[in-house]
Amino acid sequence: MAGEDSWEDVLRSMLGEEGARRAIEAMREAGMDPSALGEAAGLPADPAVFQQMLAQMQQMIQSSGDGPVNWELAHDVARQQVHSAGDPQPSAGQDARVRQQLQAADLWLDAVTDLVGPTERRGGLSRAQWVKEALPTFQLLAEPVAESVVRAVSDLLTQQMGEMQGQLEQFGDDLPEELKALGGVAGLGGLGGGQAVDMLKRIGGATYGMQLGSAVASLAREAFGLTDLGIPLTESVGVALVPANVDEFADGLEIPSEEVSQFLAVREVAHARLYAASPWLREYVIGLVTSYAREISIDVAAMEEAFREIDPTNPEQIKEALGSGIFAPAVSESQKQTLENLETTLAVIEGWVEHVTAEATRGLIPNAVALGEMVRRRRASGGPAEGTFHTLVGLELRPRRLRDASNLWATLTRELGTAERDRFWAHPDMLPTSAELDDPSSLTSGRSMVTDFDDALEALLRGEEGGGDESPTT
Repeated sequence: MAGEDSWEDVLRSMLGEEGARRAIEAMREAGMDPSALGEAAGLPADPAVFQQMLAQMQQMIQSSGDGPVNWELAHDVARQQVHSAGDPQPSAGQDARVRQQLQAADLWLDAVTDLVGPTERRGGLSRAQWVKEALPTFQLLAEPVAESVVRAVSDLLTQQMGEMQGQLEQFGDDLPEELKALGGVAGLGGLGGGQAVDMLKRIGGATYGMQLGSAVASLAREAFGLTDLGIPLTESVGVALVPANVDEFADGLEIPSEEVSQFLAVREVAHARLYAASPWLREYVIGLVTSYAREISIDVAAMEEAFREIDPTNPEQIKEALGSGIFAPAVSESQKQTLENLETTLAVIEGWVEHVTAEATRGLIPNAVALGEMVRRRRASGGPAEGTFHTLVGLELRPRRLRDASNLWATLTRELGTAERDRFWAHPDMLPTSAELDDPSSLTSGRSMVTDFDDALEALLRGEEGGGDESPTT
């Protein structure tokens, strides 16, 4: 009797007192106990679990936005998860320390590069603040693939909901209106075809938003600053560190924590200088990511397999299915080219940052070489959070040729000097290619003729005496 009373409470919460009473009477007249409908529809037998499930579904549906993904929900999930895992707000002392280290980093980098960084300083960030700063960029990165994922999810859920609707129909055409309403609330009936599809798209978009929020929360617990993925996660190209994450990384290392945080501060400022001096670079990298993502296809067979055993009204099971690998392994020729360009670009970015950081910290941070190797391995191998991001976007943001790129920038510094080296960031067409990573000498010899020709042409156009008589040299 207790179980029956609990189910009556569930019905009252959805249908109201009078509607619940009539529904219960109709079920008893049909010879069913109050839990028969739930059993037929495959719903949880525990009324408390059922209520929780309905609350989740209703929240997702009601809070859904206009786009394919519920980004507001993604933000809420990310903030909630970082808070529940522990998110200490940087103290005044920590913030002052970060600002001092960023200022020192600027002074050290002045000696090894002419690129000028942003004057804006943000100091220390909490993990929740990092989420707020970074999520809009993740939205840009994920939006192209999100629409196709949500469409595929809603199609599968529509199919499974149809099967569950068939179970409801076993009660016959005389199913009372109250029970039809109950099916509608549960997402099993009582809705027109268009309404049902719209509801399922909203559920899919909300679920993807929850997944992305979880991935961003994981990254927020690992990120040192705003440039860990090789691209600045804010349009303002500010500089900041997350003291809680820096301290966790330093804990257990046989290196003083001050050295660790100062080294990471130099890397953060180096990234910021590069992007501030090359305003086209951020959009260029994001463009490569989104171009690749637009062509990602969904492995329908893999998705069907992942969704076969789940309860389509259970958001947690949908999240697990989305994380099980749903992207088709095959890529198009244009994707291969885009991926090569992206990997090369990320490598030359990280290689430049690694090189100038090593130059700037030499003799100033005793363990700079060891720290550089640690960061290189961490960046090259990725981590659990980056793996989660890969399952959602279908792309790894790793500089696979980091060592080659670092060697290339060292060669350019030695042969051309810092000013000429940094001229390669003036335009995307100037960036080193994959072939030039293989053979840095080909870059210096092949590009010198182009540079000399450009200088001579510029002099000729300015009308300088002798400008037209000089021949390009090799």
